[in-house]
Amino acid sequence: MSASLALTHLVPLAKEVDENKVTPGVLGFIVFAVMALAVWGLMKSMNRHMGKVTFEEDPENKAAASGGAERSVSGTTASGSGTGSGGKAAPAKG
Repeated sequence: MSASLALTHLVPLAKEVDENKVTPGVLGFIVFAVMALAVWGLMKSMNRHMGKVTFEEDPENKAAASGGAERSVSGTTASGSGTGSGGKAAPAKG
């Protein structure tokens, strides 16, 4: 019963709105401004975090990377010595 009463009060308000001139209004502007501030804050935070990132490799990783590059597809090193088991991996123990 109260829903129909509320609708009867809203119908005259809807007729006052010009159908050719509908704008987002103040609420739309506030929502847009808040979203713009949020994006600006996220971009500022991202730039700060990206500034802390170093792209230099550790000396330990450089040695491991250069050691791994000496191995060929067959599992032998560049000097020609094999893995000791004919190129096959040993089964896991434990």
